[in-house]
Amino acid sequence: MQTNALEQARSVERPTRDEQLMRAPSAQRFWADNRSLLKDAWAEWEHSEAKGLGPNADLYDSRLRAAVEQAWQDPSTEGVVKNLWDEVFPGVYQAQFFNPEELKSLRDYLENVANADIPLRPPYGISLNRGGAMLDRRSEGFLAAPQFQSFYQSLMDSYMRPISRLLFPDVNGYDTQTFGFSIQWQADKDTSLRAHTDASAVTLNINLNLPGEDFSGSGVRFFDRATRKVEELTFAPGTALIHHGSVPHESMPITEGERSNIVLWLYGDNGAIPPLGMDVKPVSAQERWSLPKSQSDGFAPF
Repeated sequence: MQTNALEQARSVERPTRDEQLMRAPSAQRFWADNRSLLKDAWAEWEHSEAKGLGPNADLYDSRLRAAVEQAWQDPSTEGVVKNLWDEVFPGVYQAQFFNPEELKSLRDYLENVANADIPLRPPYGISLNRGGAMLDRRSEGFLAAPQFQSFYQSLMDSYMRPISRLLFPDVNGYDTQTFGFSIQWQADKDTSLRAHTDASAVTLNINLNLPGEDFSGSGVRFFDRATRKVEELTFAPGTALIHHGSVPHESMPITEGERSNIVLWLYGDNGAIPPLGMDVKPVSAQERWSLPKSQSDGFAPF
């Protein structure tokens, strides 16, 4: 590793906000040309400036963590995991995912990431503020800090994938690939995201707001294709919503304060998602609590 990678990364000339928003070729070249430098810089930053920081297993809700760990040891106990999720809208489930009392460690870490002055690509078309970042290594300019990547991969492999298979049986086989990004909705910046579906088999949205860190607006409105029912949901600190990517939804305008969250996707190789109404092949609990054999295909939805 270059010993001065951190200094080089901090001084490199980076693309403008407009170039990033427009996905200009110059911005794409910047991320491609500097991928190795940024990876080394994040490792150097973590070693020299972020020792002892970062999320760990204590971040998870204790009941969820215990149930998930038991299911990995004995998949026949997976019903305990399923019972922690409530269907709050057709095809949309909610549970306490992170411990609100431990969220500050993650938020402080992300604040340190924002202050690291290492180029970090925000999610295009959503928000170009300090709180937005790409989390998966398939993405340009992702958060490449090794300890964070270890946490992120464990979250996807140990939690999101088996829970998705448990709640949505049709995603099995369409969950080999991972994708993730963070957002910070701010009342004076990008405030909403119009109705859309995701290019995912399953989407997990986790609220990172701290207890007492209130905001107004910014609920997530869901649309049910069958009944045409519409409902706006809000979720408390550390709670998560999980649903098929094909469920139409939109983020409503935030009118006061800030809302921080991370959004995680699963999909199949080369972006494959389960067709609507497909026949579902039964799988065993052991298959649900297993890792896919596919390697990362390098495909990034955006």
